[in-house]
Amino acid sequence: MFGLLISFVMVIIFLILTVRIIISLIKKKPFPKKLMVAMLVGIVLVFSIYVFEVYFFTFDDIDEKYIQNGPGPVVSPTGKYTANAYYEPYGGAAGGVNMWVEITNHNEDNNKKVIYYSDANDNILIDWVDDKTIFITNAGPYKSNSIKLDVEHEIYHDRGLACRSWFMKNEYDTCYQD
Repeated sequence: MFGLLISFVMVIIFLILTVRIIISLIKKKPFPKKLMVAMLVGIVLVFSIYVFEVYFFTFDDIDEKYIQNGPGPVVSPTGKYTANAYYEPYGGAAGGVNMWVEITNHNEDNNKKVIYYSDANDNILIDWVDDKTIFITNAGPYKSNSIKLDVEHEIYHDRGLACRSWFMKNEYDTCYQD
C-alpha cells in the first residue's frame, strides 16, 4: 500500500516536472532543479521498495490474523515429519484464498518450515509418497498447482517470490514456480 502511494505521488511529481521543463524551455527560464532532485529521490525510493519486496521476501510476511486450518495434520510414514495446510483469505468479497503447507520436523526440535505457497483451488489433499516426499494436490477446474516435493530440499511458490528471495536461498536446493 505504501509503495502504491509513493508511486502515485511520483507520477504527479513527474507530470509537474515535465510541464515545468517545457515551460522553462519555451520561456527561457531557469531549469527547475529542486523539482528534479525531488523526482530523482522519488525514483530511488520506488526502486528501493521494489527491490525490498522482490529480493527480501520471507514466509514470515504471511498474515496469520485470519488464517484457517486446512488439511492436516498428516504424519509422514516414519513419524519424522508432520504436514499442515493453512488458508489465508485476502481481498474481501472479491478476493481469494492463499494456502500454504508447513512441515514440522520432529527430529529437529519441532522446527517448522513452509514448503508450499499458492492460491487455493477446489480440491486440496496432502499425501506422503515416502518419508521425505510429499504430494500436494491443489487442483481446480481451470488450473492445477499440484506438485511432488522433497520436504528437505524443495519448495514451491506460485508467484516465484520465494525463488528470487536472497533471504531464502539457503533454505532449499530447488524452488518451483508457475
